[in-house]
Amino acid sequence: MVTIGIVGNGPEDMLPDLSLYKQKVDIWIGADRGALILLKKGISVDYALGDFDSINKQEKQKIKNAATFYQQYPIEKDQTDIEITILKAFELDPSCIYLFGVTGGRLDHELINIQLLHSIVGRKIRGIIIDQYNQLELTMPGHHKIEQDDTYPNISFVPFTQTVKQLTLAGFYYPLHNQDISWGSTLCISNKLLSNSGNYSYVDGILLTIKSRDNISYPIPKMM
Repeated sequence: MVTIGIVGNGPEDMLPDLSLYKQKVDIWIGADRGALILLKKGISVDYALGDFDSINKQEKQKIKNAATFYQQYPIEKDQTDIEITILKAFELDPSCIYLFGVTGGRLDHELINIQLLHSIVGRKIRGIIIDQYNQLELTMPGHHKIEQDDTYPNISFVPFTQTVKQLTLAGFYYPLHNQDISWGSTLCISNKLLSNSGNYSYVDGILLTIKSRDNISYPIPKMM
């Protein structure tokens, strides 16, 4: 059971604490500047892949010296650096792929990175996008167990296909029974578990499960 962690070059302030995943991840892959981010976090780079157009010569040499495997691609290519790293991950026969540093930057990149989860789950591999405020996972029809995570206490279900049929939520503050949900429906936004775990199921469609926490900063009172 191999778990792979892929780090992209999204905004570093959107990254979770990567040290929390050191014991969970067996192989680390850096996509472009993501390899440099791994080194800055004190994490060994097993694979460094990409066009490396977002770093300078000195940083590139640092990655070359540190990475177990390094491969540079042309800037003009048909795949993004993240897709290239996912294809490499497939070669390593993983059971789970974590994706970090793939949200919070350009919206086109963020949207396509979420869509790339479909290529992962299509191979019966768990694919999870994690940032400072969210965990995203794409699921297929069937019965699923979901665990409480105090870091990301809010749970939302968003249809990835136009319709998800007969969604049932058990063990949630807002339960649901055999409800069809479609694009644009906010029915399944901001739910919570009643205990340490719950269950959900559906019979048709593809569902995006999002655990999240609020990004709230309160103003500091002025001293009189």
